[in-house]
Amino acid sequence: MKQAKLEKEKIRFTGVNMTFAIVVLFLLGIGIVMMFSASYAIAINEEKPGYFYALRQAIFGGIGLAAMVGVSFVDYHIFQKQWVALGAYLGSVFLLILVLFVGTDLGTGCKRWLNLGFTTFQPSELAKFAVVILFSYLIDTSFDKMKTFKFGTVRFMILLGVIAALLMLQPHLSCTILIAAMGFLLMFIGGTNWRHLLLAGLAGGGVVAGWVALKVISGKQTYFMNRLEPWFHPFESEDAYQTQQSLIAIGSGGAFGLGLGESRQKYLYLPESENDFVFSIICEELGFFGAVMVILLFVLLVAQGFHIATHSKDRFGMLVASGFTMQIGLQAFINIAVVSNLFPNTGISLPFFSYGGTALVMQLVEMGIVLNISRGRYVVSQETAVRKQSAGRKAA
Repeated sequence: MKQAKLEKEKIRFTGVNMTFAIVVLFLLGIGIVMMFSASYAIAINEEKPGYFYALRQAIFGGIGLAAMVGVSFVDYHIFQKQWVALGAYLGSVFLLILVLFVGTDLGTGCKRWLNLGFTTFQPSELAKFAVVILFSYLIDTSFDKMKTFKFGTVRFMILLGVIAALLMLQPHLSCTILIAAMGFLLMFIGGTNWRHLLLAGLAGGGVVAGWVALKVISGKQTYFMNRLEPWFHPFESEDAYQTQQSLIAIGSGGAFGLGLGESRQKYLYLPESENDFVFSIICEELGFFGAVMVILLFVLLVAQGFHIATHSKDRFGMLVASGFTMQIGLQAFINIAVVSNLFPNTGISLPFFSYGGTALVMQLVEMGIVLNISRGRYVVSQETAVRKQSAGRKAA
């Protein structure tokens, strides 16, 4: 009995990837500073203290940092349990259905938020998390069947289809694209037959395009038309005011910007300057070089994230790290593409920068999981540990 107890194994951890952690801290710190700069005029106009939005963001950032540090010490394999992975997915589906009935639109015309009283919450944030966890679990547990059409393609398309349908009912096109891209990339990394993946992509894209076209032609859905027209004619369409002001802000910054705090567009010219269009204010105040530095920080985050993924000790960790890294990278790319009119204005936030407390906390929790995956793991028996301690005491 004593012998069995001595030989019981313990898992010990080494340090996290500090480069990844520092980049996250830099993005968060710069994000809060830019939040204050971009939001104080709006706060004052709403008869609130100028620091209102920045302070709330800083509070949620502190909560998120504490959660990130805590999660980095919790073995990520807890998410490898079936009830956790499936529970996260079913929970996100329930909330996506709930928001259609009791959600609020916050003036956007789209029911995307649940009012929690002290703050609001977007169920789509949980959906991003759930898709990564569930897809990683399914790929890991049935890796030898990923080349088959049934296990490697059909079941994933059904899971993605449910999320996509609920998001399109809000509607939330940019998040639909983001989650679909994350799902497809995880399937590709997980070994899905590329022909099956291509066929599924064409089928899924065709369904979404057909649904949007039907809504537009029937005149029952003006949301998509109101997004497409300003995209094609940003300085001619009557609905392109936000895009116009965003492009003016980006162009006004020049090479080195007007200076931190010196933006003119944030004085109620550019709607959502503290939220989806905060990158336009970055360009205006910090200029081309400042904007490039922010982009390079995201590039470094993605590079380090994939470095962690490729050096993970198991397949599940590799998939989870890849999924969360892709989420941040793709979301940043889509947001920057929207504010520069490369993509239609569909409403998607810039990670770590855009105002949104619960979204920020979720992003930091995900980064904490990636940091946990970056921790080296080695197994040591209690017997070995006792012998090392005894040897150390004798040497002393």
